[in-house]
Parts: sequence; structure tokens; C-alpha cells
Amino acid sequence: MAQNREPGTRLCQIAQDFGICESCLTNWMRQAEIEAGNKPGTTATEAAELRAARRRIRLQEQEKEVLPRAAAYLSQANLPKK
Repeated sequence: MAQNREPGTRLCQIAQDFGICESCLTNWMRQAEIEAGNKPGTTATEAAELRAARRRIRLQEQEKEVLPRAAAYLSQANLPKK
């Protein structure tokens, strides 16, 4: 809508018409340009994939940290009592 505005129509007027702040409209327009491939940046899909990858890495790091301690604890439990 804002990208197809008539010449002379200001972003602040469009934002006011929709009841949003101008910075919000500017951010939406910038993200739309990125999604369309007209501007460099991270698309929403790429950002979601990156968040998921970071989540998996964090989980694997936690598992790697806990596994040796769990193995040591369980091996102690299997020792014969004195």
C-alpha cells in the first residue's frame, strides 16, 4: 500500500491513516523489500531457520554436558556395596 502510494503522499500520512506509527510502517516496508529480494538482509524464513538451528545447538550442548555426569552417576550406582 505504502509502496504504491501516489506521488506526494508522505509516509507519515499513510501511517496516520492506518493508526500506526511511522517507524512501524518503515520497518514493514524495509522487511517487504528484503522478502522480495530487492534489498540485502535476513528473510523471515531464514530468521526462523536460524532460531531453530540455535535451539538445536543449545539442546545438544546441554546433552553433551549432562551425559558424562549421568554416566558417572549410573556407574556408581552399579558398584557392589561394601
